[in-house]
Amino acid sequence: MLETREGGCHCGRVRFRAEVDLDLLSHCNCSICTKKGIVHLGCAVSQFQLLRGKTALTSYTFGTGVAQHTFCSHCGMHAFYIPRANPHRLSVNARCLDGIDGASLNPKGFFDGKHWEEAQQRRIAETGQAPPPGAHGAKTLQAILDRAPE
Repeated sequence: MLETREGGCHCGRVRFRAEVDLDLLSHCNCSICTKKGIVHLGCAVSQFQLLRGKTALTSYTFGTGVAQHTFCSHCGMHAFYIPRANPHRLSVNARCLDGIDGASLNPKGFFDGKHWEEAQQRRIAETGQAPPPGAHGAKTLQAILDRAPE
């Protein structure tokens, strides 16, 4: 069930509001998600609002450069990011939602990021949901930043 939640980074410079479904928690075993310890909650860009922190955000990319791994440049927290698998959407880090007990989170979804190409093909075959042509994380992130207050 969709619910509106707020969250942000550790120091509070980055704050957001998003419509998320806590029943759709997932995790990924790729190198960056494993090291960040992120618990994913997929979100449409239209259901996400950056409330503050536009200038505090920094983005890290690697490999194809499609994913935009955003983090607070002050405290280093990864509150949300734009995933390579769905560069027209974003993933909220459920651990960064207000009032969440991270230890009690029980993600049921899984993406085999260690074998990204095969996992993406399997995900598209199972769901029929391929990223739209021309989708790129940098474009999605810019759209979020363009809507955010100064």
